[in-house]
Amino acid sequence: MSLLQAIVLAIIEGITEFLPISSTGHMIIGSTAMGIASDSFVKAFTVAIQFGAIASVIVLYWKRFWQSIKFYLVLFVAFVPAAVVGFLLNDVIDALLERVDVVGWTLIAGGIVLLFVDKWFSRTVEEGSTAISYPRALKIGLFQCLALVPGVSRSAATIIGGLSVGLNRRTAAEFSFFLAVPTMLAATVYKLGKFYADGNAFGNEQLVLLITGNVVAFLVAMAAIKLFIGYLTKHGFRLFGYYRIIVGLIILGLYYFGAATEII
Repeated sequence: MSLLQAIVLAIIEGITEFLPISSTGHMIIGSTAMGIASDSFVKAFTVAIQFGAIASVIVLYWKRFWQSIKFYLVLFVAFVPAAVVGFLLNDVIDALLERVDVVGWTLIAGGIVLLFVDKWFSRTVEEGSTAISYPRALKIGLFQCLALVPGVSRSAATIIGGLSVGLNRRTAAEFSFFLAVPTMLAATVYKLGKFYADGNAFGNEQLVLLITGNVVAFLVAMAAIKLFIGYLTKHGFRLFGYYRIIVGLIILGLYYFGAATEII
């Protein structure tokens, strides 16, 4: 992987991680377009640059992370379901992560759902609650379990989960960002631990790519979050629905014509 390719992948990660459009699907398109072959380092790189995306949430909302112990307890309650299901179904999830066609179909299915989300939750979009109780957090956490299927999009699942328990768009989206921190951190640490346990290590050139990728992902994710919140509050999900359907069709086209056969 070249430095330019690393930067492009980091830009893709920063833009797509917190939007309801599936970062995995976009990584497939990006890597295929650039001809990046999948290997142990490339897989580790796409996981490791999530640290940059995580840091963007903490920096943008740093006051929230200092406000109270309850904030962390609520996050923990929401985090637990996906952690438990991910642990119990680890082998099944790993098998799905190798299926490019699964990503394509789930992108399309999720896109169709997003076309109707604003109508389904029209009452809570503007007038919904801003309070996140423990039962609400648990229900959002159960929705996050859906994102263990590649292509579903963690942010899409959790935002819809937030709307379903009566939160308004902004609160649902922001809680999705907060929940990403423990969820992505746990997944990243696990994957990198597995990378080292398999006898791999990062060389000096690879460390440069990792540092660059994290810085780029951090900066891009900060901009993406700000723009997304503003757009979502005013316009809703319909555009993201159409976009997901288009991306899903592209991925299926690449897959069935043999251009994209694996997830990096």
